[in-house]
Amino acid sequence: MKQRSIIAVDGPAASGKSTVAQIVARKLGYLYFDTGLMYRAITWAAMENLIDMADEQAATLLAEQTTIEVQAASVDDGRPCDVLIGNTDITWEIRKPAVEANVSKIASYKGVRASLTAQQRKIGLRGNVVMVGRDIGTVVLPDADLKIYLDASPQERARRRYQELVSRGDAANFEEILAGVIERDRIDSNRAVAPLRAAPDAIVINSSEMAIDEVVDAIITLAEKMP
Repeated sequence: MKQRSIIAVDGPAASGKSTVAQIVARKLGYLYFDTGLMYRAITWAAMENLIDMADEQAATLLAEQTTIEVQAASVDDGRPCDVLIGNTDITWEIRKPAVEANVSKIASYKGVRASLTAQQRKIGLRGNVVMVGRDIGTVVLPDADLKIYLDASPQERARRRYQELVSRGDAANFEEILAGVIERDRIDSNRAVAPLRAAPDAIVINSSEMAIDEVVDAIITLAEKMP
């Protein structure tokens, strides 16, 4: 059996895809790359530069001019990697609710997506990678060897996000998070550019009632069975 060189894992916000993909990548000895980090980083940068989230031209220019570094974790604080813009470590800053509330808007812009997709594709085509996002199997790497679409109910995804924030000591309101998850699904699924959807040849896994280990094992088994 041959392990796949490119595994694409797509799905809605808080479906567990990042956690699962990290473990799968580690077990296979592959690179873990969550493309959502890039969109979060640009959203954070836009907020820091006081850019109007409705200003598509300004957001696109920012994406074209900003170098985002994603590298191995340098701090043992639960992070899967470091995310930096210049010398500024924004790994946890990009997980804050304010970024969460605006990232779908920034990620919907054609110019922003084109700029970041080119960087993502270049990394993916090196092979031996588990790449996570919302359009990996449909846009970034449509020829990926294995495509997974990981889903879960909005309520379960909101619960996971709530627990993540609380565990870090951040203030969190479940109802607000649930409303945000539902709204983000609406935006991501209806945007004109690269809408969230499962690729026709993707294998859909609903993790609502599955433990993380069960999802990981299912993906590893699929990878090992591919010719």
